[in-house]
Amino acid sequence: MTSRLGIAPSTVHRNLVDARLSRLSHVDRSTGEPVRSYEHDHPGAMLHVDVKKLGNIPDGGGRRYVGRQQGEKNRAATQGKPRNKDRDPLMGKAYVHTVTDDHSRVAYAEIHDDETALTAAGVLARAVEWSNQRGVTVERVLSDNGGAYRSHLWRDTCAELGIKHKRTRPYRPQTNGKIERFHRTMADGWAYARCYASEAERRGELDGWTTTTTTGPTRPAATNRRSHD
Repeated sequence: MTSRLGIAPSTVHRNLVDARLSRLSHVDRSTGEPVRSYEHDHPGAMLHVDVKKLGNIPDGGGRRYVGRQQGEKNRAATQGKPRNKDRDPLMGKAYVHTVTDDHSRVAYAEIHDDETALTAAGVLARAVEWSNQRGVTVERVLSDNGGAYRSHLWRDTCAELGIKHKRTRPYRPQTNGKIERFHRTMADGWAYARCYASEAERRGELDGWTTTTTTGPTRPAATNRRSHD
């Protein structure tokens, strides 16, 4: 950077310090913009919802851990998947529907095979019920502008639950940054934490990971959720 700008490194550092951009922990790594933290003052005041998409793992392990050649062999040998015209299995995706509380960072998650409005609305209803059982009344929910969250079913579900729905500004995913941050934690701590022998094995470990994960102040302080096949 300093060679491109034609100025001394110390000058670059001083300018970054003045702009409060001197440490990477202060910058969102996906957007490069400063982290602007906010927090509602009590649990239930705001829920963040989103979906994390993951490629399903073939039986025997995926190429991330076993290598491309063996991964392709495992994929071809995996049973119970639809096949394309070349008879290769279509592994599909796992859609992890996540709901996090803005104040407590407690999170709830279910794994499904789609991200339809029907699935998303069902997850929200169960997450709200799960919160109510723990003495938390949900007031608002924040989502992106995905199709499921723009549907009439989502609108009607929020109305039935007595929740106000808010959407992020288009092309501004950092508005929903807390759940984006949780997804990175989930990817590192569960989804890609080790070599899983199958998709079923990975899905089976989500509950255990979420109920035992306790991280630093910038990550979910406690997580409790369940997964659906």
